[in-house]
Amino acid sequence: MSASPSLPTVVKLGGSCLDDLDGTWWDDLARHGQERPLILVHGWSKPLKQLDARYSEPSAILRDRYGNQSRWTTPEVIDDIKTVSAVLAEDVLGRLESRGITAERLLGSDGLVSAGEGERWWWREKRLVELENLVGPITGVDPAPLKNLQPGHAYLVTPLARNAAGREVNTDADRAAAAIAGATGASDLVLVTDVGHLLIDGEPVSRISAREAAVFRDKGARGGMRKKLRAAGEALERGVERVVIGSAAVTELLNGSTGTLITDERATTTGAST
Repeated sequence: MSASPSLPTVVKLGGSCLDDLDGTWWDDLARHGQERPLILVHGWSKPLKQLDARYSEPSAILRDRYGNQSRWTTPEVIDDIKTVSAVLAEDVLGRLESRGITAERLLGSDGLVSAGEGERWWWREKRLVELENLVGPITGVDPAPLKNLQPGHAYLVTPLARNAAGREVNTDADRAAAAIAGATGASDLVLVTDVGHLLIDGEPVSRISAREAAVFRDKGARGGMRKKLRAAGEALERGVERVVIGSAAVTELLNGSTGTLITDERATTTGAST
């Protein structure tokens, strides 16, 4: 069943894969964007590391008392995120506009995404210490700043947020995309990454239920994929009909020809065809 053309498609662009998306990928996205409103949420991991070598060092990542990882974010890091995001946005908006899609950039912290209080205790040199880390869990999305949701127009969202104290904070891009998808009534969330499928026991999975994905998330998934599966579950809980994870063109991911589809249906895990 095709979704209403008034409902947006939310696409999270992984920061590590943006350089690998060629012209045909953008052609496909633009064709999709002529039929549906587009909201793109971008990551910045690779551009940030290219900006300064210190962002590739182990000390740039913190681990909290529960084992969750986070980039150590200071006001300087927020500024650097904005710097690399502005360059990235100029490139992305140019690619869309040259293909007939009008586009605009929006900071999540400009009234779109709100965040709660972040964790304060982090492991440093084998000790739990109290640190100010400008990160926070997403507590809400106000879609009002997305005033022009219509086919032929796209928003590019930089996933910063603002906390109750009014400070800008860093937040997870996958989960920001999930929250935005739920708040805007999107039927589809596409998580574009640098891997073709979710892998379970080394085997690619083409379809999996939200329940099965949550079990694997907590018992087998690691790193970035664990966050993506958490984001997928949150999107489905917010009313999104389907979430797709993969590295192909958006149309191919949505028509099920590649990638991993996650829905609330109680389907048995299905391996990808080869």
